[in-house]
Amino acid sequence: MIGLAAVLSGVLFACGLYLLLSRNLQRMAIGFLLLSNGINLFVLTSAGLPARAAPPLLGEGEGASRGPFADPLAQAFILTAIVIGLGMAAFLLALSTRHHDASGRDDVEGDGET
Repeated sequence: MIGLAAVLSGVLFACGLYLLLSRNLQRMAIGFLLLSNGINLFVLTSAGLPARAAPPLLGEGEGASRGPFADPLAQAFILTAIVIGLGMAAFLLALSTRHHDASGRDDVEGDGET
């Protein structure tokens, strides 16, 4: 399972980076979303998940779990990254819409040096 998640993370990272390098603003926004999801999956994969891991909640009595616990720090990082990523995606899409309204195109012009 960890290997599949690592491969999927690499695919998302590569596709996101490829789309970020284009000149179309909508492709850049989609690339940013793919890249952020790839990074989130990478963090979750690198945190590891021990076999039969229980959520880190404390119970009372004999029903309380004592086994290995899932790492809550990686999950907190990913939750924060999801919120920030969605905010950035909304900003990029609004910027793309504004650029399209102002210029009538979706492409970003070069700086003239190439």
